[in-house]
Amino acid sequence: MSADQLRVPGIAGPAVPGQAAGRSVRALLAELFPLSADPPARPALAARLASLAVELAALAAGTLLLLVRISGRPAWDGINTEDVNVFLAQALAHPWHLQSYGGYLELVPRLIGQIVSLLPIRYAAAGFAVSGALIASGCGLFAYHASAPLISSRWLRVLLGLSILLLPVAQLEIADNGVNTPFYLLAALFWAVLWRPRSWAGASVAAVVAFATVASSPLALLFAPLLAARAIVVPHRIRENAVTVGWATGCLLQVPFIMASHVSRTAHAAPANSVTYLTRDVIRPALGWHLAWQLRAAFGPDGATLIVGGLLAVILGLAVATQARQCRVFVVAAVATGLVFTFVAATLSWLPSQRVTLGMEPGARYSTLPILLIDAAMIVSADACDRRWGPRTWTVYVVAALVAVLAVGWVSDFRYPVSHNRGPAWALTVNTWLHHCRQDPGKSITVTSGAWFGEAPVTTFSCSSLRR
Repeated sequence: MSADQLRVPGIAGPAVPGQAAGRSVRALLAELFPLSADPPARPALAARLASLAVELAALAAGTLLLLVRISGRPAWDGINTEDVNVFLAQALAHPWHLQSYGGYLELVPRLIGQIVSLLPIRYAAAGFAVSGALIASGCGLFAYHASAPLISSRWLRVLLGLSILLLPVAQLEIADNGVNTPFYLLAALFWAVLWRPRSWAGASVAAVVAFATVASSPLALLFAPLLAARAIVVPHRIRENAVTVGWATGCLLQVPFIMASHVSRTAHAAPANSVTYLTRDVIRPALGWHLAWQLRAAFGPDGATLIVGGLLAVILGLAVATQARQCRVFVVAAVATGLVFTFVAATLSWLPSQRVTLGMEPGARYSTLPILLIDAAMIVSADACDRRWGPRTWTVYVVAALVAVLAVGWVSDFRYPVSHNRGPAWALTVNTWLHHCRQDPGKSITVTSGAWFGEAPVTTFSCSSLRR
C-alpha cells in the first residue's frame, strides 16, 4: 500500500526529503479539490425514486421558503423594473434574441424573460418570482451535494444549503426576481469549481452551472485563479475538467458581448469604494442585516464593524490555528475569494457610494457571495472539528455555537419590508397595457428602463405579442 493511500484526507503527509517547492504547493492546492467518495452500489428502482422524490420536495420547499420571505406585497404581485422593461419587453419585441445589457450578456435572466413571455401576461410577475426562487433553491441543493467532499456531516451540509436560502440580505435585491439570479449562481459556481464528482451526471451539472453563470455575469471570470489551481491538481480527464470546459464555453459566449459593447465600466472605477463597501455592506451585516443596524445604533458604525469583524476574525482565526490543513486552506481560499470579489465589484460600481437605509441597500447583490463564503468557511470549520475530535462535548458546543451565530440573522431577517424597486402592483401595469391594446390591437407599447451605464434601453413591442 502506498503512502498516498495511508494518508488521511485533510492531514499533511510526511515531508519527502528533497521534495520540490512546486510539488509542496501542488499538495497544498490539492486540499481544495478532494475526490468525492466512491459511489455506492446502484440502488434499487424504488430507492432511486424515493431519493428523487426527496430531492424534488426539497427543491419545492426551498422555492416556497424564498417566496414567502418578501413581506408586504407578495413576491408574485410585484416585478423588478429590469425584469419587465428589459428582459420581458425585449423578449416580446425580439423573441429568442440575445443582446447585452449594462455592457454584458445576462443569459439566464434573458432565458427567464423569454419563458415568461410565453405565459399569459397577467402571470408575468409570478413567473419571474417563481423562476428566481426556483433557481436560488436549486443553487442551495447543488451546494449541499457539491460540498460533500469537504463537509462530511450531512446536517452541516443542510446548514450550508440553508445559508443560501436564508441569506439575511436577500430581500434587499436578489430574492424572487430574474435579473439577480446570477448572484445565486455565483455561489453555486464556487462549489462547482471545488467539486470532483465521480459520475458523469454530477460533472455535467457542474459544467452547466459554470456555463450559465459566466454567460450571465462577467464577475464569474474572477474564478479563473481557482480554476487554474484546479487544472494543476486534477488529472487531465474530460470528466474531471467538465466544470472548466463549461466555464470556458461560457466565456466564449460572454466575452464577445463585452468587447462589442460600448459601455465602459472602468470609466466609473473607484477603488476607494471597495473599503467602504467591505466594512459597511459585507462585514457589518455578515451575521444579520437587522443585527448590523442594532449594533450601529448602540456602538456607532465603526464599533459595529469592529464587533462583527472581530468575532469573525476570532472564529476563522481559531479554525486556521487549530484545524487540519484542508480546513485551513479552505478558509483562506474562501475569504480571499470573497475579498477579491468585493474589491472588483465595488470598484467597478458607483452603487457603494449611495445612501443606505434599513429598507434599502443599493448594490446589496454584490455582498451575496462574500457573505455566503464567510458562512461556508465557518461551516467547514465546524465540520473539521467534528472530523478531528469526533462526537465529543467540545464538538457539540462548536456546532451549537455555529448554529446560534447563524440563526441570529436567519430568524431576525427571515421576513422584513424593503424599499426595493419592484414597481407598482403588476395588475395595474397589465390593466394599463391591455386597455391600451383593446382600443387598437395594432398599436405598440414602448417602455424605457433606467441604465446606470450608457443609454437607457428603449423597447417597443406589438400588442399582438401579449398573450391574454
